[in-house]
Amino acid sequence: MKVSFEELKAEFERVLLKLDFEEERAAMCARIFAGNSRDGVYSHGLNRFPVFVQMVKDGLIDVDAEPEKVGQNGVTEQWDGHLAPGMYTATKAMQRAIALAKENGMGCVAVKNTNHWMRAGTYGWQAADAGCIGICATNSIANLPPWGGNEPRLGNNPLVVAIPRKEGHIVLDMAISQFSYGKLQEYELKGKELPVDGGYDEQGQLTKDPAQIRETERSLPIGFWKGSGLSLVLDVLVSSLSGGRSVKQITEAGNEAGVSQFFLCIDASSLDDSISNRIIAYTKTSGVMDDGGEIRYPGESSLATRHRNQKEGIPVNEEIWKQVLDL
Repeated sequence: MKVSFEELKAEFERVLLKLDFEEERAAMCARIFAGNSRDGVYSHGLNRFPVFVQMVKDGLIDVDAEPEKVGQNGVTEQWDGHLAPGMYTATKAMQRAIALAKENGMGCVAVKNTNHWMRAGTYGWQAADAGCIGICATNSIANLPPWGGNEPRLGNNPLVVAIPRKEGHIVLDMAISQFSYGKLQEYELKGKELPVDGGYDEQGQLTKDPAQIRETERSLPIGFWKGSGLSLVLDVLVSSLSGGRSVKQITEAGNEAGVSQFFLCIDASSLDDSISNRIIAYTKTSGVMDDGGEIRYPGESSLATRHRNQKEGIPVNEEIWKQVLDL
């Protein structure tokens, strides 16, 4: 089943207004949810929307809260999100980081006490569209065992690096787990196995079964011990810069709310596109594997999916779409 971007956005906005969102805020959040599905990240678009609504109803998200600047050190600002909707705070924080970069060449906003920002790449695209290099990260509830450990003690702590480019922005958007939990849900909804091992089952064996990994919360870190180290460093970075909660504190609270994030921008107005074009062109000269795959730069698939879904309509999971229509 497929629906248009406008229809998807309108339904999200309708529900948010019923949850007492102010009109401008409802429109922004609805646009981000719809945009995530439009770009093919269904796990943080339609599929995540009922979870977001429940968090609002449970009081974990304050629909009226406004993020506030609480400190500054040079071109780095510290904000308190006051548990406002995560995508609203993240958009505002990236807007400010962009403004700081345009004024000073570089700018950073670190946010404590905020909420899940949905698709991390949203804010990389935002920075690149404004002519900036964007680097941002968040921590999360513990859902990843450290390398050599049994129990989750690290977050999958997404990392984004975005570089503007006229032919299509380069946007790396990656969780520190081999598959984000949203992507695991996507595979489970389709009744498909993962293409490679993504975590551990109850017997401690590596598995391609997304349901078992979601059940055990023992996802596999990218690069094994290297991913484990990167997750820990990102937790230290976002918590220290913002003065906010770490993965341990988020996990002890029992809900993935009140997380810490940072948004770094570098003015790229004088960036030479020919450099990135040469790097991409050289990379694509590698021979492809026998399975018929293709070589793509980070962000290339998202842009192609965006164009296709704008033309043909956005695929939706019918069961979740009905849930939203019934809200």
